[in-house]
Formats: sequence, C-alpha cells, structure tokens
Amino acid sequence: MSLITPAVAPSIRGRIGCDARSGHYAVPRRYRLHLSPACPTCLEIAVTHSLLDLGDTLPVTLLPAVPDGPGGGYEALLPLYEATSHHHPGPAAAPVLSDGWTGRIVSTYVPDILRDLSVRFGGSGPELRPRGTEEEIDAVALLCERDIGVNAGIAGRPDTAPEDRDRALRTLFAALDTLEQRMEGRDFALGGDAPTAADVQLWVALVYLDTVHRPHLDTVAARCVAHYPRLWDYARRLAARPAFGAHLDLAAIALKYHARCPCPAGSPGTGTGQLG
Repeated sequence: MSLITPAVAPSIRGRIGCDARSGHYAVPRRYRLHLSPACPTCLEIAVTHSLLDLGDTLPVTLLPAVPDGPGGGYEALLPLYEATSHHHPGPAAAPVLSDGWTGRIVSTYVPDILRDLSVRFGGSGPELRPRGTEEEIDAVALLCERDIGVNAGIAGRPDTAPEDRDRALRTLFAALDTLEQRMEGRDFALGGDAPTAADVQLWVALVYLDTVHRPHLDTVAARCVAHYPRLWDYARRLAARPAFGAHLDLAAIALKYHARCPCPAGSPGTGTGQLG
C-alpha cells in the first residue's frame, strides 16, 4: 500500500515452503520480521502477526520511524541486504523477513510475506484468508491501495493539476461510498464474527487516510472525509483491539511524514483526526 512513495528497492521474493525441500520452511524462531512502526506495509504485517499470535514463533525487530541509512533505508538492514544481494540496487528498506540460519533475506515483498504468515505459520488467531474469500479480499485490497491510497495522495499534492485533483477526489469518495455501504450491518469487512485480511487492509488504509493524507486535502475535501460514520466507527472499534491498536503509533507516523513533508495544523499525531 504505497501511501507516500519512498525510494523503492527491487523486491526480494523468496517464499516459505511446506517442507525441507523448499529451502525456507516454517521453523519456530528461525525467521525474523524487521518492521518500522510508521510504514503502512509494516503496519499491515504487524497487525497480521498479532492476529495470528506469532509472537513466540516469529520474533519482530522494530526499526526507527525515520530511516537512518542511505537512500531512505536502514543502517541495521544493510548487512542483510549485502549478504542477500551484493551491491543491492536500492535502499535497505523495510519490511524485511530474514532467515536467522543463513543471515539473508527471505522476502521484502509484502503480499508474499502476508500470505506466508497466514498459510505457513498459522497460529492460534482467526483464519485471515478463509477458503473462498481470496477474490473478495483482493478486491478490498485493490480498492484500498489504488482508489483510496493512490488517489488521496494525488489529490493532496500541491502540484496536481485541478482537473487531476478533481478526478482523484471523485475516485476517492466513490471508494469511500462503496465501503460505507459495505459496512452497513457488519462488524467486519467480509461480515462474519472475526477479522480477516480484508480488515487489515481496510483499517491501515483508513489510518493513513486520516493521519497522512487528510491534512493535505483542501478544507472541503478534508471535511468530507469525516462524513463516513460507519467507516470511522469501524476503524475506532478495530483500534480498540490490541492486535490493531497496539501498533498504531501516531507519534511515529507524524515523525516520519513531517520529516518528508511538514504538515499544517491538523497533521498526524495532533489528535484532530478521526483516530487521534
């Protein structure tokens, strides 16, 4: 979910297999996640990790909110990148799933990491990808990433042409309208009585819409974002759950995105948004 686009490193795309022949197979405490609390994709992984109750199986290392390495990467991740891909063409970026046995990176590709956490490690949490729901989960993810994340970013950039801003806002609000209707009579994005991967995607999209994008929208658009009572009630209810809210670090988000682009009043972490 690219809400504000940093320097992008080519993905490293290993997978966790089901047996020893795969090379990378699921073994407790063999692997480690390296996550930043201010990164939206890291937030998706952190929430998924908590929902699956993987704390004892797959340790997590938290990185600073603001990258401290060259090109927008992290100094602590440089040895892993160098061991995996000598002269890696890009920053040593998070998130990373690393292999403690080899000292190398398994994957930096978020969709694969999320699927492998659910499918290969499991845990005692809910079934995040119930059989038969994959297409619906992917549809919600696309709506969140493209129609909300990308278009909110376009609408909030000061150099966006007026006609492009209007088009982006129409797409953004059409997506929010669709999701507001979806949540009628539902506690979770797919219905049912437990969160799924769709809820992780949607909640993170709403968090970053509220904390990162909203301050950059014009006054009318920013006010319109607040006029989705079901969506924001849903976001607050999930934030009250430890698996979600424990990872919501408004101060870290503010620190990272203020470092990239100073915001006006009502910016991340000021407490004036729907989640603050």
